[in-house]
Amino acid sequence: MSAALEDGAPAAAIAAAVRSGEVTARQVVEAALARIFARDGRTNAFTNVLSERALARAAAMDAAGERDAPLAGVPFAVKNLFDVAGLPTRAGSKINRERPPAEADGPLIARLEAQGAILVGALNMGEYAYDFTGENAHDGPSRNPHDLTRMTGGSSGGSGAAVAGGLVPLALGSDTNGSIRVPAALCGIFGLKPTYGRLSRARTFPFVGSFDHLGPFARSVTDLALAYDAMQGPDPEDPACARRDAEPALPTLEDGIGGLRIAMLGSHFSRNGEPEVFQAVALAARALGAADVVELPEAARARAAAYTITASEGANLHLNRLRARAGDFDPATRDRLIAGATIPAAWVAGAQRFRRWYRDQVLALFEEVDVLLAPSTPCRAPRLGQSTLVLDGVTLPLRPNLGVFTQPISFIGLPVAAVPVRVDDGLPLGVQVIAAPWREDLALRVARTLEAAGVATAPVAAL
Repeated sequence: MSAALEDGAPAAAIAAAVRSGEVTARQVVEAALARIFARDGRTNAFTNVLSERALARAAAMDAAGERDAPLAGVPFAVKNLFDVAGLPTRAGSKINRERPPAEADGPLIARLEAQGAILVGALNMGEYAYDFTGENAHDGPSRNPHDLTRMTGGSSGGSGAAVAGGLVPLALGSDTNGSIRVPAALCGIFGLKPTYGRLSRARTFPFVGSFDHLGPFARSVTDLALAYDAMQGPDPEDPACARRDAEPALPTLEDGIGGLRIAMLGSHFSRNGEPEVFQAVALAARALGAADVVELPEAARARAAAYTITASEGANLHLNRLRARAGDFDPATRDRLIAGATIPAAWVAGAQRFRRWYRDQVLALFEEVDVLLAPSTPCRAPRLGQSTLVLDGVTLPLRPNLGVFTQPISFIGLPVAAVPVRVDDGLPLGVQVIAAPWREDLALRVARTLEAAGVATAPVAAL
């Protein structure tokens, strides 16, 4: 059997095999569908499997001889808040599955398919993306392929499980406060949260319009860059999408880190976590020759402001649904949205003023450094159903505190490569590689350097 059909085959290798004629696109899709049907009963990553669509697309590609695309024949799946033609865009909710089916795919799906990739399904997620756990009250929890009793992280939990479990080499998710970086860390895979406005969010179900990002998951940095490059470009359908031409990251991926100023984040990012998460950052820093520690001013306050804006904007989006169908929400989601609706406008305005000040301080920091390192989560994957965790001797609610290190970064839209690092034989850990706005290329170069050094690895979970 061709290596391109085996478990864990990277997207780049699959596409190369299809381009050379070693395998057909249909063979690749059939192998992916077989894995999904054999394993997804355990991971619960998929909510929809698009067998007919995927096989038809593959057959058409083979018949037309369309083999030259960068992602030729590569299967991928998307979080179910993306519009997929013929499916209701459920966004992890009970209410939304009653919506009319989407008439067309979202633009990021269309851009990936224009580069040869083949959509095979939609993925489980936390309700309305207001989630860090990957547990869904309506569809059941996504399960971590490294230990099926543990969380994937959320809200892009199905995306993390599908890639970590080897069901697909690429998946798309969204990140508002950490929903790409948390699942990437807990599932032990790579993820990319681009700069706010870099990738179009058109035809996806929103959560917090001023924070929402879309981005890819993969098991290699090369695959991550391939997917990211394919999706770039302006889109007038999304008013927040920047009017910037594509700036591909793949051509400079192997340029190394010579001349880059890399530092670790201290203070807020060096406490309130289990020892192993800081060991992971230290291991990455040593591999990069990074010894400096810098401070991100007022990071804890940034997290509080992010919570205020998230709760308020999220509640505003869902007010009519809350009034009409409160009983059809997951109670945990419903109660947080109702609480968000009661936040005084003066608090939200103050949080936004602070946000502008904080962004200016962080941008000034990037005049002194090029890349920052920080933990992704305060712990390894918690057990399903776990509601608290103990950090520095204090028992805290689990759900909000999984984002303790991610929220101060997405709050101002910085690009982050999420890198999987193991410090022992235990469950995966994650490190955030953070760059200045529009410098995804630097974050990915650092991630690739860690991968080449063997510090960052994303093997397929044994299930």
